[in-house]
Amino acid sequence: MPTITVRGLDEDVITALKIRAARAGRSMEAEVRSILTVSVARSPTESGFGSALAAVFAGLDAPEIPARSDFPEPLR
Repeated sequence: MPTITVRGLDEDVITALKIRAARAGRSMEAEVRSILTVSVARSPTESGFGSALAAVFAGLDAPEIPARSDFPEPLR
């Protein structure tokens, strides 16, 4: 199994992780593993970025584009 190292964590974050792990009755490593697993897991109803973007713009009408009337003269 791959291993990762996270450097530069603030002491407050480490303290909060230790407290959270103790409350859950597990090691800090197990708690971090759980947090990461839950945060990246997709629910079956969750959609991707394209679907989320479509939902943001749902209900908006397409912009009205006026007909072009300034066609150039054809070459002779």
